[in-house]
Amino acid sequence: MQAQLDQPLPSGFLTSPQLRFYAVGDIHGRLDLLEKVNAKIEADLNRRPCARSVRVFLGDYVDRGPHSREVVDCLLALEETCDTVFILGNHETLLADFVQSPTVLPTWLSLGGLETLISYGIRPPRNPNQADQSRLAAEFAEALPVSHLNFIRGLRPCFAFDDVCFVHAGVRPGVPLSKQSLTDLCWIRDDFLLHDGLFGRLVIHGHTPVRTPEIRPNRINIDTGAYATGQLTCMWIEGGRMGFL
Repeated sequence: MQAQLDQPLPSGFLTSPQLRFYAVGDIHGRLDLLEKVNAKIEADLNRRPCARSVRVFLGDYVDRGPHSREVVDCLLALEETCDTVFILGNHETLLADFVQSPTVLPTWLSLGGLETLISYGIRPPRNPNQADQSRLAAEFAEALPVSHLNFIRGLRPCFAFDDVCFVHAGVRPGVPLSKQSLTDLCWIRDDFLLHDGLFGRLVIHGHTPVRTPEIRPNRINIDTGAYATGQLTCMWIEGGRMGFL
């Protein structure tokens, strides 16, 4: 199924007609794209008012792009004025792990953590040794506002409503949602992506970049690689319909 402005949900899945979800893919420090998406949502709500709307963000708010700190600030402000759900992404797990375990720094840096550290005013050396790692973790913990740390700690592993489940990476086939591991929800790829059967709910996810939204009978991938492509995808779901802004 190709992405369209208005089309039925795959496989006959349904959600409440009294509630509209706006799901947003991986932001990765692109404040400019986040602001554009929020403006599109506001314009859509003005054009098509609804009883209630909820914005669901699918994780990976930080890393790779230049404005991780500002993205978190924007999301915190949005939480004050809108109904929001924030899902935990694998990049947020790396950020949280670094505060507690400095030795994860090389892994985090290889996945875009340098840009996040810089956005918080920290510039690590090119090849940080173990002493550097501990020092940088302490500096980062000092620079990280309490509101940001609480935001990261409060992210949801997943969010299910009616026939739809929102998650960052995906789910392990054959495992009930309540039994899914945090590692799978944040990191899974092939075992989830290559599964052709239904998962009980339609899974809306990100994590694995695609050129355009990938719509399958059992899942929809809306990670369009915003940090590299400049395309941050937002989809809406209402009743048995869906579309893209």
